[in-house]
Amino acid sequence: MQIFKKTDLLMFKKVRINAGFVGLVFRKSNYNRVITEGSYWLRPDEQLNIFDMAKAFSPAIDLNVLLKDKQLAELLTIVEISDNEIVFQFVNGNFKSIWYPGRYAFWKGLNNYEFKKADLSKIEITEDIMVNILVKPEVISLIRVYSVESYEKAILLVDGKFIKKLDKGLYYFWKNPIPIVVLKADLRQQQIEISGQEILTKDKTNIRINFYGRYKVVDIEKALIENKDYEKQLYVLLQLVLREFIGSFSLDEILEKKGSITENVLLIAKAKAQCLGIELSDCGIRDIILPGDIKEIMNQVLIAEKRAQANIITRREETASTRSLLNTAKLMEENAMLFKLKEMEYVEKIADKINNISITGNAQVLDQLKSIFSTSGKL
Repeated sequence: MQIFKKTDLLMFKKVRINAGFVGLVFRKSNYNRVITEGSYWLRPDEQLNIFDMAKAFSPAIDLNVLLKDKQLAELLTIVEISDNEIVFQFVNGNFKSIWYPGRYAFWKGLNNYEFKKADLSKIEITEDIMVNILVKPEVISLIRVYSVESYEKAILLVDGKFIKKLDKGLYYFWKNPIPIVVLKADLRQQQIEISGQEILTKDKTNIRINFYGRYKVVDIEKALIENKDYEKQLYVLLQLVLREFIGSFSLDEILEKKGSITENVLLIAKAKAQCLGIELSDCGIRDIILPGDIKEIMNQVLIAEKRAQANIITRREETASTRSLLNTAKLMEENAMLFKLKEMEYVEKIADKINNISITGNAQVLDQLKSIFSTSGKL
């Protein structure tokens, strides 16, 4: 039993530990005991360190030494975090912070702690962690995020290996040294333009053609994995099919059979496009551009044809007019009254254009007028 002198007793000090705090007593710099809420007397050679139970326990000495005290160990929750792991800390049901590899201690009793470990050596985030936590600033630096739009489809490659297809949505993966590639393809109908293609026809005429095609991706594995730059390959495919087919026709045949040529080009190109994972739905010749001298000759031919057509129409009308006059003359020859009516029609037309008529002469003038306006020659 240790005996204290009176002077030593006067040096004892009283300390108070409030609710929500814990004290660690050290004697000559060595850990001695733990004290909780209440009042205590400390010896002259004892020091007190007070810790807030609402915060993580971070002692100045090795935690292993302190945990040898069973009373202190009962007051603590120990969290061990290995390499390639992180821990999500939740306090009273709410996300609080992230803890990295190491050993941590948290006080029991004051707060309700929950810890969720996550293995960063994996690719997939299989832990039950809500998305709103993954996008927090302190977490997002540990995450790789990929977006696949509603009109897209994608494939996931991990370390160069095909893993799976991805439909529309947001995808979260842990960020680690394992390489991840997400290749996306647009599934909407698209149009490809082949402009100004110079092609030599069967009759050695150099023409330029503007061509278009409409297509959509139907097999993303073929388009993205088995083929590189499927759009460029489709362009070259259409270009070659067009050249091969157009080169087997003369200029006149091309101009006359443009529709059927397009159908055959579509049929050939459609079968070849399937190897690219593409469905070619439509194509067509937008423009056929002729050389300047050929264009001038064709314009002259067109003008000559139109003039010939105009001459035929004119002659046809003249013939019809002559035939009509001949028929009228025959009718008037056979019918005296019809002849007189025609004379009166002409006289009426003449009279419409004359205001006054002055007659000079003898009675022969009146007799002539009577003969004009009388069908029988008498008035």
